[in-house]
Amino acid sequence: MGPGVATAAEPRNIDQLKNEIRAYVKSGDYGREMAAIAGRAEAWLAERGGKQASGERLAVVFDLDETLLSNWAFIEEHDIGGSDALWQKWMAQGEAAVVEPVREVYRTARRLGIEVYFITGRRERLREGTEKNLRVIGCGEYGALIMKPNDWKGTAAAYKTGERARIERTGRRIVANLGDQDSDLAGGHAERTFKFPDPFYFTP
Repeated sequence: MGPGVATAAEPRNIDQLKNEIRAYVKSGDYGREMAAIAGRAEAWLAERGGKQASGERLAVVFDLDETLLSNWAFIEEHDIGGSDALWQKWMAQGEAAVVEPVREVYRTARRLGIEVYFITGRRERLREGTEKNLRVIGCGEYGALIMKPNDWKGTAAAYKTGERARIERTGRRIVANLGDQDSDLAGGHAERTFKFPDPFYFTP
């Protein structure tokens, strides 16, 4: 093998990937895809709410970050990165923008009498800022805001699956689960799942 010949495929350049992500957001493609998925979720809630059996207690579960709340302002400012400490500070401020089409899903659930639960990977120590953020965007009424314990060591998938199971044990029927990560939706305990795009980060 001659000099300068690569022995393995070179990964794509990270700067190119970041530029692709910026273009995806700024072109409007990201927003359109978010809106299309939210529209399907909203239609399903309307359909399922119309078939609610007598005595049936329906619920919908929302993830927060990159589902109901957008952190794009922070992500772009920090070159699609940023340290964990900076992330924590940002979330504690409670200033994330709302994802408007997903807020419409929330409003549809409220109008239909479907109980709303938020299950987020944010730690308990961020509760005050998170509650503030939800009030600011007009989503301050819900059955529960379930936050990860500060000392949680397991995966997000295990945590969220367990919390949905706990909701079901209270007699609720989770008819929809909305999130941007596979770990938001894995493990069942929902009639339907709705996966939003997230090219920004991965949570196992």
